[in-house]
Amino acid sequence: MEWHYYNTFITVSPDCPAVMGTVPPDKKSGKTKPGIEFELVSQAPYVYTQEELLYEVHIRHKEIPQEVLLERGTQYRDEFFQKPTACLRASMLPKKYGWGIHFNSEGKMALVPMESAEYQHFIDGDHTDIKLVAAMRNSKGK
Repeated sequence: MEWHYYNTFITVSPDCPAVMGTVPPDKKSGKTKPGIEFELVSQAPYVYTQEELLYEVHIRHKEIPQEVLLERGTQYRDEFFQKPTACLRASMLPKKYGWGIHFNSEGKMALVPMESAEYQHFIDGDHTDIKLVAAMRNSKGK
């Protein structure tokens, strides 16, 4: 299975409680999924595709040992993508923590804080080749 976004900007959820891009906090037990997503993408903008990021976050969040990955080769990755996986529109980064996600023409992503001029340029349609897609709402209500 392969699915990517190209020339797309995921805006923060309409009911996002954040007023600015915020770093997701860790739990006492370690990093959360949004924390790992933030760490990877903020440290390496335009390096990961959605598929690559979701897989890497899964490995780190579940603390899958490198030996297991080497031993099983692509089998582990194939098994991961056989199960239904939510896209980044469902990520807590745009839903709760105030980060827009820009995917370039190669499908590589970067985070854009909602309070930034760059975010506003995407919203205002200054990038005519970019498709805007809202992150999923946090609640099923209005």
